[in-house]
Amino acid sequence: MNLELSIGGLKLSTPLIAASGLFGYGDGYCGLVEMSSFGAVVTKTITRQKRDGNPPPRLVDFECGLINSIGLENVGVDRFLDEVLPELEIGTRLIVSIGGSEIEEYAEIARRLSRSEGIDAVEVNISCPNIRKGGIAFGSDADVTGEVIGDVRSQTNHLLIAKLPPLIVGIEEIAVAAQEAGADAITIANTYPAMSIDIESERPMLGAITGGLSGRAIKPMTLRLVWTAFTKLNIPIIASGGIENATDCVEYMLAGASAVEIGSVILRDLNAPKAIVEGLKDFMVQHGYEDISQLIGRAHEREKRRDIQDNQSCSSA
Repeated sequence: MNLELSIGGLKLSTPLIAASGLFGYGDGYCGLVEMSSFGAVVTKTITRQKRDGNPPPRLVDFECGLINSIGLENVGVDRFLDEVLPELEIGTRLIVSIGGSEIEEYAEIARRLSRSEGIDAVEVNISCPNIRKGGIAFGSDADVTGEVIGDVRSQTNHLLIAKLPPLIVGIEEIAVAAQEAGADAITIANTYPAMSIDIESERPMLGAITGGLSGRAIKPMTLRLVWTAFTKLNIPIIASGGIENATDCVEYMLAGASAVEIGSVILRDLNAPKAIVEGLKDFMVQHGYEDISQLIGRAHEREKRRDIQDNQSCSSA
């Protein structure tokens, strides 16, 4: 079974990508997880200056998800390029996530990264708060999205991936704006705003009060976003949200995703990536697929055929 595929010209050995932050700067789980299961790894988001992140506690784990409030803690682009990147040995593709609070910050980081070897792609985290817009995420506005992606595109020849926030009206409009501005692929989506309260202390459980929800609870919502965006885009979609097994991966691909990012599940099961890859192979054998790319958008084709059949039945009647 062929699990290889291409995202905007970047060849991946499998459709699995380690989501931003999961492996730290890229090698956080090396030696603990079978890295050959991944087609790529995304680093934690790199900003222009060093960030200390949010106060602890930073994680709340519950039955169907995980709320995190890391706060983009990172060493800054200078130390990343000088100290971290030269030491990375992950054995798969490296995608660097970048973020900022101003459009100029994104462009500057992209320019700095463009001069370095060992980077296969850049994922632009436009879920970051835009200080000029009162803290609203860059990706909440199509015009601002286009401006950010356009400026980053002008500074780098790297494969460019735009990672969208989930809670926006008309995600397809934002996705199309990113595509038109030069994005080679779209990641759908980032975590959902959430919080939890400790009933004993009667206080929020996170040090920053709120955080981002990931895990199984968000999968049905993100699946709908992928389905919707696929009908409007001409570039690949990377799905991210609640993927815990091969069935989840297949669902996303049938809805239109070319690859998937996994995260929270690895905190519970280090064997999950390997199990997902084996599960994909089993599914392909059972359903007669030889190439994983045959799954992409298949549910849309099935739906169109059903509509045609229904129309023909109505005409005959």
